[in-house]
Amino acid sequence: MNMEHIDQGRVGAYGQSQGGALAVACASLEPRIKQLFAVHPFLADYKRAWEMDVNNSAYEELSYYFRAVDPTHQTADQVFNRLGYIDIQNLSPRIKAEVQWVTGLRDQICPPSTQFAAYNKITANKEMTLYPEHGHEFLPRHGDQALQWFKQL
Repeated sequence: MNMEHIDQGRVGAYGQSQGGALAVACASLEPRIKQLFAVHPFLADYKRAWEMDVNNSAYEELSYYFRAVDPTHQTADQVFNRLGYIDIQNLSPRIKAEVQWVTGLRDQICPPSTQFAAYNKITANKEMTLYPEHGHEFLPRHGDQALQWFKQL
């Protein structure tokens, strides 16, 4: 924001998957960001992802951890509490930016229910675009949508 050629009134954040999570984090931590465009962001609702038993997802490390370190889940509450510090659903209420959120309803990498956990906690102006037939993959037209939307800044 303090760089010489940056117009602080025209800053947006964009990202997909883990980049989407980072864009959400940036928008939650920097209130001067005006627009946020997140595409199937990762790092949301860890406990839900684990309860879904999604072993082929971006959250599969949770199963590896429990199998190797805590096979009887004695520390599960502590683990999920600590993960809460980086869970974007806990950052989402801080967002002041206008939000465009995009997800495929067949996303098995970052399940839609985990994304809704974060999206539903945003209190700023927001809109979600759903791709019913798509998963965690290239989503047609979203790039053009993002470009046109950011041009309004």
